[in-house]
Amino acid sequence: MEHIVIIGNGISGVTAARHIRKLSDKKITIVSAETDYFFSRTALMYVYMGHMKFEHTQPYENWFWEKNRIELKKGYVKTVETKSKTLYFANGDTLRFDKLIIATGSKPNKFGWPGQDLKGVMGMYHKQDLDNLEKYAPNNKVCKRAVIVGGGLIGIELAEMLHSRHIPVTFLVRESSFWNGVLPEGESAMINREILNNGIDLRLGVNLKEIKADENGQVKSAILEETGEEIECNVVGLTAGVSPNIDFIKESGIETNRGVKVNRFLETNIPDIYAIGDCAEQHEAINQRRPIEAVWYTGRMMGETVAQTICVNRIEYKPSHWYNSAKFIDIEYQTYGWVWAQSKENEARFYWEHEDGKKCIHINYDKNTRKFIGINSFGIRMRHEFFDKILTEKRSVDYVLEHLADANFDPEFYKLHEPEIVAKFNKENNTNIQLKKKSWKRIFST
Repeated sequence: MEHIVIIGNGISGVTAARHIRKLSDKKITIVSAETDYFFSRTALMYVYMGHMKFEHTQPYENWFWEKNRIELKKGYVKTVETKSKTLYFANGDTLRFDKLIIATGSKPNKFGWPGQDLKGVMGMYHKQDLDNLEKYAPNNKVCKRAVIVGGGLIGIELAEMLHSRHIPVTFLVRESSFWNGVLPEGESAMINREILNNGIDLRLGVNLKEIKADENGQVKSAILEETGEEIECNVVGLTAGVSPNIDFIKESGIETNRGVKVNRFLETNIPDIYAIGDCAEQHEAINQRRPIEAVWYTGRMMGETVAQTICVNRIEYKPSHWYNSAKFIDIEYQTYGWVWAQSKENEARFYWEHEDGKKCIHINYDKNTRKFIGINSFGIRMRHEFFDKILTEKRSVDYVLEHLADANFDPEFYKLHEPEIVAKFNKENNTNIQLKKKSWKRIFST
């Protein structure tokens, strides 16, 4: 019986295992050094914040794996021998495979800062990071202050987590405005305000120089590069991005760059070895997308695709239109299509922001053809199905604005802003777009 071994029990690896089992009777083994069972990584923050227990983050009951004949092996893979098709583990164990799927995800970036491996220094990506946070920052008596280094999505999640336990936070962001390599100026400024309004000490345009230790080898302070200021703290969160977790295959002959290099079929340069999820790097970019995408839904799609290739029909990985969602403390964020931080030559932009400073939309379209390119939405929930259809049909910005009521996904009795948004667009662009009524019944509030 053909043996499929999957290294990594995140969304990519588990999706691949589930779909291989649906399609075949192959022997399946999932290997992980992190946890016994698959869990929702994005839910870790809610465990720390007290909204759920860790067992609530596990989508499947413990009996699921045996029932579906998916073997689970706890262990750290030290090396991969591709010729003999053997995994070698740190504890001396070995495991042979017929086909191998590498789905090892990401690890937090470290940039050689002195003190970056001290007790109390952690990322916020793995279950072990949550355990360390509970150990070193259980409350504001044990942890008098935390310093977070890096201004991305994980950084702001960690800031919110610590803030929920009333632990003072200093947030070091090297850019001049939060996440402005991704967000346009208006959205970035909105998130700056949200961070500051929540009592978080946001420092823009600064870098970490080193982390100092106390007599027990634990964090005692962080030193800033620009000013030499010493910030006393008990925890340092390293959230300056992530990189593929692939150190264990560097000498295996499997081609790597930043990630494991794969073709459109998610195949590596070695026959019968595949890579999916955060650790996979496309040889060629697909539809303007980045070669590596550390996004939950793309990992799931890759798992489904590789299962088809291994079991039924060799098919290309074809991601749908780009979208993402996140939460910046109390402001929800969605993006569909492309709204880059800086507009391109052929693009026109429309920006609307509510007077409360917590809601906005930013629409990007082709200034010559008026084709809709993408939208950022902050504080207003939008329907994924609507924008997926709009992008597929290559509709115009005028059509999007006319049907903006259909895009809105906020619950009934929420105040609606579509008339105000369309009126502003008409005034700025000398147009006469008329907002159409929602195509299904909706109670409008005032």
